[in-house]
Amino acid sequence: MRTLVIDSATEACSVALFEGDDLLAHDHRVLGRGHAERLVPMIDALPEKGRAGRIAVARGPGSFTGVRVGIAAARALALAWQAEIAGYATHALIAAMARAERGAQPISVCTRGGHGEWFCAAYDGDGVETLAPVSLKPDDAAATLDAEIVAGGEAVGLVDRRGRGTAVPLWPDARGFSDLPSFALSSECAPIYGRDADAKPLAEQGRK
Repeated sequence: MRTLVIDSATEACSVALFEGDDLLAHDHRVLGRGHAERLVPMIDALPEKGRAGRIAVARGPGSFTGVRVGIAAARALALAWQAEIAGYATHALIAAMARAERGAQPISVCTRGGHGEWFCAAYDGDGVETLAPVSLKPDDAAATLDAEIVAGGEAVGLVDRRGRGTAVPLWPDARGFSDLPSFALSSECAPIYGRDADAKPLAEQGRK
């Protein structure tokens, strides 16, 4: 099956087109901002404009806008092409990329969150999630994540803070999809935010 992979949840924005496990084409850029403007042209530049029978998309956690942009694009294309759609956690992909580079071993994943916090998750050597993605303050992250290998955009910061381990600075890349275990894919494509929304309903704020 041909698969289009869309990953725009973090500072990085990437797309990849696979035929089975074979990579046909890809694009990966660390943008910081501007995912909404760049994602569709990146897909359009793929062979046959990225058309595929299955679309896999990163659900987050990450940038609120980036997560929603990616999922919205995946849903729209799946509807237009009558394609299957599957979601995966951003951190599961980073962990899979780290295992491909460092071997089958436990991986902690740490990426930039909001309000000075980090999005954190942990996986065993087979890629099974042992800590679901959660937003933690840096000191709490250092106390919680204990794997020797730490991957992600904030890997160096976490290793420095706890004073041990090996940092593998990685941004999610759609090319790594072939390393993602099949059980990490889900038909559920709702965003994974990793933290409560900043805005609270008026009723929760005690307002009329």
